[in-house]
Amino acid sequence: MLLNSTLGPGIHMNRLQRQITLASILMSLILTHAVNAASSSNQQEMSHAQHNATAAHRAKSRPLPISLGPRPYFLVQDMDPSPLKTKLEHCANSRRTFRSSDFSIGHRGAALQFPEHTKESYIAAARTGAGIIECDVTFTNDKELVCRHSQCDLHYTTNILETPLANKCSQPFSPAEYDPETGALIKAASAQCCTSDISLAEFKTLKGKMEGSNARATNARDYLQGTPTWRTDAYASRGTLLSHKESIQLIRQLGAKFTPELKTPEVNMPFQGTYTQANYAQQMIDEYRAAGISPRQVFPQSFSLADIKYWLTHEPAFGKQAVYLDGRYDDPSFDHNNELTHNPSMAALKASGVNIIAPPMWMLLSVDDNANIVPSQYAKLAQNAKLDIITWTFERSAPLNNDGAWYHQSTDAVIDKDGDKYESLHVLATQVGVKGVFSDWPASVSFYANCMNKY
Repeated sequence: MLLNSTLGPGIHMNRLQRQITLASILMSLILTHAVNAASSSNQQEMSHAQHNATAAHRAKSRPLPISLGPRPYFLVQDMDPSPLKTKLEHCANSRRTFRSSDFSIGHRGAALQFPEHTKESYIAAARTGAGIIECDVTFTNDKELVCRHSQCDLHYTTNILETPLANKCSQPFSPAEYDPETGALIKAASAQCCTSDISLAEFKTLKGKMEGSNARATNARDYLQGTPTWRTDAYASRGTLLSHKESIQLIRQLGAKFTPELKTPEVNMPFQGTYTQANYAQQMIDEYRAAGISPRQVFPQSFSLADIKYWLTHEPAFGKQAVYLDGRYDDPSFDHNNELTHNPSMAALKASGVNIIAPPMWMLLSVDDNANIVPSQYAKLAQNAKLDIITWTFERSAPLNNDGAWYHQSTDAVIDKDGDKYESLHVLATQVGVKGVFSDWPASVSFYANCMNKY
């Protein structure tokens, strides 16, 4: 009995334990299934959310429909008969759909017809096929980055002289002076208004205007009426100024890439005693990183080789496609076609990590004994050093029926009208091998790029 009474309850407990265990396993399986189902559902929801977010981002950054307008076709009709003209005419008369191209770079946006470095100018650049858009970067007195071609250009690219902020300008407006007897101009009108004179909030109250000033003006209102006759004020009623951060968001939404130029400061550095050139160069890159922009989408520019080297050292992902703007043409000892005057040499630039060089167009072209446009010695040296080449600026000059245009000075002997610019562009593209061309009216370069399948 004692044995039975001992074994009996033991056997009974084992069965109970087995039942409890089975129940626990069953409950665990049910709970696991429920958790997995919920997790799967959550993952699907997250996947759908991520997909929707990605789709929304792509929708926001999708390139705009391209509309080139009449300008490219005007240039083609203005060309002398040539195989290139025939090919471009055929392209012009085709029913092809034009696309944006990285070969076409919006210089200050689309500055031939829109106030430069404004929201409207950037949108015009994207709509006329620019695959890359430029924001020239400078800073305000509260050390915020903004888009302006020069730190001290507000007096001829904005309406600042018509606002109370004119009182903050480095040099207030000074009217033109005339000889009272002869009426001859003896002193030109002048002013100097810098972004570093005002805060970002104050900068944002200004309106962009077409670049230009009237040196003969005796009042500020007339001074602002200086748009060259070959540009237009037709689209100058709105000129929305942008911070650098705002330009990043806008250009991303337009589906284009970025080429910010770190402008040379026109104030002593360190600014306000603490803001160094390195701070300035780093801040520009930091704003792309903060916006989540891939370095592959950004082509930082500078005329200062020290800035390029800073990015190569401290921001190599951005620095490897930094653009060295070659401004050595201002040095009297520099001859672009004489390698002995190049310091540093093309090979030394490449060895230092520079991968992209960007001289003005005329430095890349020459005219041979048969009056053909050909690559210059400078271009050949850059090619031999395996440097990629970008150049500037197409559609920046006044109509070329007058000789002496700065951007075409090395080919002036064979260029005498606007259509000839396409012959220059063709040599730059096919013989010099440039990777991109800045243009004040991107449509003209975008048209050529599409016709030649340069995307």
